[in-house]
Amino acid sequence: MVLGSKSLYSLFFILYSINMKRYILPGLILIIIASCGRPGIGSSIGGELTGVPVGKVWGEPTPYNMVLVSRGAYTMGPGEIDSLWGFSIPTRGVSVDNFWMDETEITNSQYKQFIFWVRDSIIRERLADPAYAGDDFYKITEDEYGDPVTPRLNWRIPIPWTRNTEEEEAAINSIYTTHPITGGKMLDPRQMNFRYEWFDAAEAARRQYRLNPTERILNSDITIDPNEVVMISKDTAYIAQDGRIINETITRPLSSLYDFVHTRIVNIYPDTTCWVNDFPNADNERYLRNYFSHPAYAHHPVVGVSWEQATAFCEWRTLFLRRSINKQGVTIEKYRLPTEAEWEMAARNANSDNRYPWDSDATTSESGCFQANFKPGDGAYGADNHLIPAKVRSFKPNNTGLYDMAGNVAEWTSSAYTESGNKLMGDLNPEYSYNAATEDPYALKRKVVKGGSWKDISTFIRSDMRDSEYQNRGRSYIGFRCVRTQVNAGK
Repeated sequence: MVLGSKSLYSLFFILYSINMKRYILPGLILIIIASCGRPGIGSSIGGELTGVPVGKVWGEPTPYNMVLVSRGAYTMGPGEIDSLWGFSIPTRGVSVDNFWMDETEITNSQYKQFIFWVRDSIIRERLADPAYAGDDFYKITEDEYGDPVTPRLNWRIPIPWTRNTEEEEAAINSIYTTHPITGGKMLDPRQMNFRYEWFDAAEAARRQYRLNPTERILNSDITIDPNEVVMISKDTAYIAQDGRIINETITRPLSSLYDFVHTRIVNIYPDTTCWVNDFPNADNERYLRNYFSHPAYAHHPVVGVSWEQATAFCEWRTLFLRRSINKQGVTIEKYRLPTEAEWEMAARNANSDNRYPWDSDATTSESGCFQANFKPGDGAYGADNHLIPAKVRSFKPNNTGLYDMAGNVAEWTSSAYTESGNKLMGDLNPEYSYNAATEDPYALKRKVVKGGSWKDISTFIRSDMRDSEYQNRGRSYIGFRCVRTQVNAGK
């Protein structure tokens, strides 16, 4: 038995009080020494390999509104030769590790939280700007010890929406505009710009990009040129004087790890005009006006969001979570879009025989109810009781607990689209990614879209089918959901 410090001191006091100090004290010292020399901490007693202590074991809690998709293996791609374009779609056996996935598509309400955060960030910046209110307490400039730190927004100070000064009111109103026709006050979509950075750890780890030239080639028969200039591509962004967002890819000599830090600025407001642009000869103005703004659609999946905007949302969601965690040493994987392989495995329950998220090839249940929101017949959008995207959780989930993995809205993935499909991917956590440069041809800016939507027939809502869309386009039938790699994979 090993005694704690408090127990030892109590024992010492008792023994001393009954005049047994001369007999017991030497033994007590031995107990104290033995308790401080436990194997596994510092140097091991006995010279045995015991490993470095791992400290407190941390288990990742279930992220809110997410379910765990357990690792599995399946045959990726359609189980039969099936293509409207007359060519075969390849299949491949793959394995995918554990990850968390949103139960539902991201809703209008959830996406608005992103927009309001950006709105409030801009207002707080302007409240601290001398050109407006100019009050420094809206920013944190020093730590608890009074030492200067990189200035950051102070979110603990509430925005003075009411009872504000003239300068504060000007800072708040600067984020709004007046509709030129209706005269109504509205949030200015042009100002809803989100700037984020990311470190490309995978590229930085590649041997050809090592800062030390001698580490780039392991073959000792090859003479290394220490003066070789290695060129890298880096994304950077800024806002021009006329308000335009400039995202560009620059090429420059490798100099430090900062060359792998990329910057992007994205206007995050959804394209609400997608309802009339996707259907030019239809009376869909009602959705243009109401779908994103009216409370009746709060829990419907957000649409009109491009791949670039969905990616920015994931970056913000990661930032939002990490800033709320004050614990040191806690590892949180970033939110991201699912890979094509992850999405398909989640939809098919890692079952190669499943063409749909449910365990049959029928699109209706035994009782005759439709199992997803899609277009069952020619022009029959409302046959399943929904004319456009339905409220999330309107249909039963699959066996993993994921809703609307077929129909409702198609969903963005992180994967770049190629006609060769999974032939370019590995079979372990497969992914084909391509970060298209600004100057790349438009054809290289396509991303894989999965699941089909409310406007598609039953063939296109199959889990093993794939489609594509350009990364800068928002559609009335495309949404997204996030995933997060599980840190502690468990069994």
